[in-house]
Amino acid sequence: MIPKRVGDRLARSIGKFQQVLKLAKDRDVNESDTVSIIRDMLAEVFGYDKHLEVTSEFAIRGTYCDLAIKLDNKVEFLIEVKAIGSGLKEFHLRQAIDYGAREGVPWVILTSGLVWQVYKIRGGMPIAYDLVCEFTFAELDPKNEEHQERLFILCKEGLVKDAREEFHEKILTFNRFILGALMLGDEVVGVIRRELRKLSAGVLVTPEEITQLLSNEVLKRDVLDGEEAAKAQSRVRRFYEKATRRTRESSTDKPGGESEEPTEPGGQQSV
Repeated sequence: MIPKRVGDRLARSIGKFQQVLKLAKDRDVNESDTVSIIRDMLAEVFGYDKHLEVTSEFAIRGTYCDLAIKLDNKVEFLIEVKAIGSGLKEFHLRQAIDYGAREGVPWVILTSGLVWQVYKIRGGMPIAYDLVCEFTFAELDPKNEEHQERLFILCKEGLVKDAREEFHEKILTFNRFILGALMLGDEVVGVIRRELRKLSAGVLVTPEEITQLLSNEVLKRDVLDGEEAAKAQSRVRRFYEKATRRTRESSTDKPGGESEEPTEPGGQQSV
């Protein structure tokens, strides 16, 4: 839940900076002037003290990043700023990602003032990272709850509530790849099979038939193929494997050492 004072601040400041950014875009201001606007936005929109909590100490000859949010001597966000008329490209982000990974700062913002992209570094070699959210400031509605949620993950108050981590977990879990992997899992296929049996007065279809129909005719191919789909399927598979192990451990820990191992057809216990 976004605190009322934050909602009030967003309502006051969004319209103001939409106008500021429009004028800056019309004038095609340079990167240095865009950085100045971002400083003001970090203070008036996102609630930071622009003198004490917004620093340019990492902007060394353009090698690292333009700004950073630093609270209690800890860098919370690295911010790479491009001129307001520039398109945001991956190579613009690369140096900030590399620096963040090297220095242990996992959160990086790439912005032109108009467009904001928030990334979370996951580490690894090569360095992996997720686009956590993206928004165009000119299109924000201060009364829209989804827009408020995206802004809140960048707010000072959002850091206290760990909003950015919760939002990141949400996008990792609630997406088309995870839903596709869940739909093809034994649990969901089993539910579909039971419901079809009820619907059709007992007609039988196999789990394999359901899986094939879902894969070939219901779900889009890009939900099932590619790197993101593979990661989602692996995550769902690991979750169910852990759940199965917990169930088995719980069964064997019952008083008297009773076991509830599944049985094979005909009443034979599986080995």
